[in-house]
Amino acid sequence: MLSKNKHSIDMLNGPIFRKLLLLAVPITLASVLQQLFNTADIAVAGRYLSTQAMAAAGCNVPVIGLFINLLSGLALGANVFIAKGIALRQRGRVHAGVQTTMTIALLLSLLVMIIGLVAARSILELIATPADVMDEAIIYLRFYLLGLPFLTLYNFGSAVLRADGDSLRPLYALVAANLVNIVLDLVFTIGLGWDIGGIALATTLANGVNAAIVLYDLIHEAGYLHFNWSVPCFNRECIAEIVCIGGPASLQGVVFCFSNIVLQGAINSFGSDAAAGVAAALTFEFVAYFVVNGFTQAAVTFTSQNYAAHLFPRCRRIFRHSLLASMLLTALVSLSFISQRDLLLGFFHPTEAAMGYALIRLFAATLPECLTATYEIPGACLRGMGISLLPALETFFGSCLLRVAYVFLIFPSLPDFVYLSALYPVTWVVTGTLVMSTYFLTRRHLEKKPNQL
Repeated sequence: MLSKNKHSIDMLNGPIFRKLLLLAVPITLASVLQQLFNTADIAVAGRYLSTQAMAAAGCNVPVIGLFINLLSGLALGANVFIAKGIALRQRGRVHAGVQTTMTIALLLSLLVMIIGLVAARSILELIATPADVMDEAIIYLRFYLLGLPFLTLYNFGSAVLRADGDSLRPLYALVAANLVNIVLDLVFTIGLGWDIGGIALATTLANGVNAAIVLYDLIHEAGYLHFNWSVPCFNRECIAEIVCIGGPASLQGVVFCFSNIVLQGAINSFGSDAAAGVAAALTFEFVAYFVVNGFTQAAVTFTSQNYAAHLFPRCRRIFRHSLLASMLLTALVSLSFISQRDLLLGFFHPTEAAMGYALIRLFAATLPECLTATYEIPGACLRGMGISLLPALETFFGSCLLRVAYVFLIFPSLPDFVYLSALYPVTWVVTGTLVMSTYFLTRRHLEKKPNQL
């Protein structure tokens, strides 16, 4: 390690599982808190505005996910670059990585924000957003996009901190931001009588709180993670790592969201009750997935440092611990949601028809959510060892191409909501088989010929 402080984790020595938990659990909680932004928006819209307002926020979930995944995938490349520098004790590499990461985050987020603002209506029309919620959906999306630079700076800044094992300070930032979001949601809707635009504005301002706290942490860092706004940097090696590792990860996230957008269009064909019901169920589906995602991000960082240090037996143990823990904990979370489904879904105040759609989605997709670990964890370990394109392509085939083919080739002649929902676990099994096979087939080769860093 370059230095030790109360926030960092020594990933190269000592027990693995406990340290994985120390990094993965705060990441999971942070993801849950980030999801609470959308949950609070959907819940407030459903209780204090209308089912149409709730559907308007829900229809935007996959669209917003597309923009976020486009940028946060690139942050993964920055995380790998900085984690390797920490493992190799290369202070200059780490500092250049921090400066380059935050500079790119700002520039790219502004570009994507502008594109999204211009194309908002076209995107929502593309996914067949119901006519009775279109205007509100456009307002919500545009207000949300205004906060995209804040969200991106938070995600990239968190990637920097997590490269050194610090997942607590990003979590604290989200706790504060969620409190701001919930309070402003209620003030803008109940207190001021604003519509869906007020809810989206509350989220934008809360994301600003997110970004401000993480930037404050980086600017006031005394060590190698210190960030200085007045010294923009474009380190070629860091950019190359962001493109080579983060690029495929970003592509995977984008095509994954694209398939979800296509599926959202099929869901929207059942009407606003289906859109509202799925929006409520997605909240719990995402929370279950966030357990897998927490271990995925921890596995990338741990593998990056240990592979850079040529500690290959530890890399294998990281894979095993991450896979087993993520599958077990995700299954427990999913089962807890199923057991309390009436109480939890009732929080969103859905209509009887929307509740029916929500229950189908819970049993078809939330219950088997642990299957996502079979491709996320081996894919994360491969990226930590410098292989990013292959798992991205396999995920594209299993979780995007097959879903899109189903929607366009089979769904028109068999428009059944149950079959549409069951498509998720089927594609997870296919994708998991592909990526898991690739991991085992390439691991031995990678250990014999480690990357020259």
